[in-house]
Amino acid sequence: MRMPIWLEKRASLTPDAVAVESEQNRRITFAELRQRSRSMAAELLNMGVQPEETVACLCDSSLELIALVHSIPYTGAMLMPLNTRLTAPELLYQLQDSQSRVLIYSDSFAHIAAELKQANSMLQILSIHELSNTAAVVDTRLLHDVAADAVYTIMYTSGTTGAPKGVLQSYSNHWSSAIGSMLNLGLTEQDKWLVTVPLFHISGLSILLRSVIYGIPIVLQPKFAPEQANAAIMEQGVTIMSVVSNMLARMLEAMGEARYPQSFRCMLLGGGPAPLALLQACVERGIPVMQTYGMTETCSQFATLSPQYMLSKLGSAGKPLFQSELRIVSSGVELPTGQAGEIVVRGPNVTSGYFNRDAKDSFIDGWLHTGDIGYVDQEGFLYVLDRRKDLIISGGENVYPAEIEAVLAGHPAVLEAGVAAIADQAWGQRPVAFVVLRAGEAFAEGELLDYCRARLAKYKLPAEIYAVAELPRNAAGKLLRRELLALLPQ
Repeated sequence: MRMPIWLEKRASLTPDAVAVESEQNRRITFAELRQRSRSMAAELLNMGVQPEETVACLCDSSLELIALVHSIPYTGAMLMPLNTRLTAPELLYQLQDSQSRVLIYSDSFAHIAAELKQANSMLQILSIHELSNTAAVVDTRLLHDVAADAVYTIMYTSGTTGAPKGVLQSYSNHWSSAIGSMLNLGLTEQDKWLVTVPLFHISGLSILLRSVIYGIPIVLQPKFAPEQANAAIMEQGVTIMSVVSNMLARMLEAMGEARYPQSFRCMLLGGGPAPLALLQACVERGIPVMQTYGMTETCSQFATLSPQYMLSKLGSAGKPLFQSELRIVSSGVELPTGQAGEIVVRGPNVTSGYFNRDAKDSFIDGWLHTGDIGYVDQEGFLYVLDRRKDLIISGGENVYPAEIEAVLAGHPAVLEAGVAAIADQAWGQRPVAFVVLRAGEAFAEGELLDYCRARLAKYKLPAEIYAVAELPRNAAGKLLRRELLALLPQ
């Protein structure tokens, strides 16, 4: 099965509609975006880029990067967005593992690009600024359609266990994700999606693709700033925004007693279990939060809580999107309702595997084993508890860091919290907590422990609680629990 190139189709349907609003009130239409992307594609072909070849990009979020993303289908190549926070050795590994011959970079990463070129003489590097300034051309080699099962993007996992793996994301995967999201969240002519998450992350990339498929504009803010995000919702007509808990907490803090306009209809909250106190604060302010569950391997959302269940199923990540299925299993056996186990998923938005990797350990009988722990209630709603690798086993009892973090985040003095395991001779492991305090609040470990003691079983209580300036997070804002212990006093 083949499908038209999405930007080509969108530009023919609504050429004058705004595609992107960015800083300094820069706006481009779908027709203008199409012209930019076709010119970029022609230049890539002139560089010798071949179909099914990997083109890597190390770029800041920008209009130029958006055009590059949409240029790739015209060439038949595969795009590999690189995490701009990685070191040169980490980037070099991904370039070599993905067999990338071409690297497009933002000028702010010119020094790293040069370093990578020096380490790999076969690598061809080009500034995205130069690529963007190529003259508009008509190139008969540009494709008009693509195979649905062809790989559009390769996105490397974070590598929290072992070396990172390149997730293969096909056009069909991205299309199914976009359609499933729309069937769940709905779509209006007034919709406008705010993008503050990195475009090299699946959360940001998926919004770009949905914009073209849906025909709605995005508002691009290259870096997250809570005040600017609030202003976009209140002043620019933004109706949907994707966030993680940390971002949402900071936006609430920055907005004071203000409220969002009624036109704002969806705060899509992902990145792991959300503290109940944060969700309750949003309910009190009338902010429509839809918790979601997804990952790179599912091209963003897999399950999302429908708006009508925001209050009755507070804390749930909802049900699988229309074309998707999930189960809860343990040792290969599906568990009954209410029992916690590993979340396994399947559907047309789920990757077929990893670049140059045997995926037999991840896929069993057609189901992707996610490594996440959760349960499904009597009505089929998913509740995500934690990552399996983050599970703390203390005295034979399972302790979920997210549960402790959620309790601590409910304390008025705490802005955010992180929990990890330390070794314990008597119990095997014990949780230890790190908190970032709200402005003007004083740290009182005893008070926080008392607060936890009233809300958690004894075996779940943190052995110690430390106040820190900030918690380690990745570029998408997700907490990096594996780095928390580096914050312990020396």
